Amino acid sequence: MEFENPDNPDLAWDIENFGNKRRATDFVKMFEETLCVYSGAVEQLYTNYDIFYPEEEGRRMVILPDPAAYHDTFFGIVPEAVLETGLYIIPGDLIEQPGLFLTNLLKDRSMGPRQVPFESGARAIMAKRPASDPFLPVLVKGDLRELEEQWPVLHLHRIKLSELQHRSSLERKDIAGVITEKLEALFTLSHG
Repeated sequence: MEFENPDNPDLAWDIENFGNKRRATDFVKMFEETLCVYSGAVEQLYTNYDIFYPEEEGRRMVILPDPAAYHDTFFGIVPEAVLETGLYIIPGDLIEQPGLFLTNLLKDRSMGPRQVPFESGARAIMAKRPASDPFLPVLVKGDLRELEEQWPVLHLHRIKLSELQHRSSLERKDIAGVITEKLEALFTLSHG
C-alpha cells in the first residue's frame, strides 16, 4: 500500500526523532476519533480519518482521511483561520496523575507551572470565549511533540471562524458543531 501523497505532505508526520516511538504512537492514536486534523497544503479539515504506521516507513505516521466519507471533510479552510494556542495536551502519567491534562510549555521546552485536568481546563476556556469566536481545537502536522525524549505531548491549534467569512454561516456552524462534538468525546476519554 502506498502512503505517500505528494499533494498533501501535511498528512505524513515524522516520528523518527522520538525517543519512545511506541508511546508517541499510542498517545496520538487516542485522539483519532476526537480531534480533527487540518492540512494547510490543501486547505482542508478532516473530521473522519485513520492513523497508520506503515512498517516499511518506521519513522512516520500517516493520516488517511476516509475516502468513503467525503462529506466529513471541510474544504477551503484558509491557513489564516488556523491559529496556535500555546496549549498542550499531556498524558497524566507525565505528572503521575490519571487521565489527560492541559498545560503550556515554556521557551526552554519544559512544562509551565500549572497543569489542569483536560476537561475542566478546556471547559473554562470555552466558557470565556465569545460565541462569535469559540474554542475549536484541531491538530496540524508538527503538533505531536516530545518532552524529555520519552513523553509525547500534543500542541493544539484552533479554528477562528471569523477568518472563514468566504464560507457560508451554515458551513461555519457545521465546522463548529463537528469540532465541539468531537471535543465532548475527548472529555469522556480524558478521565483515564
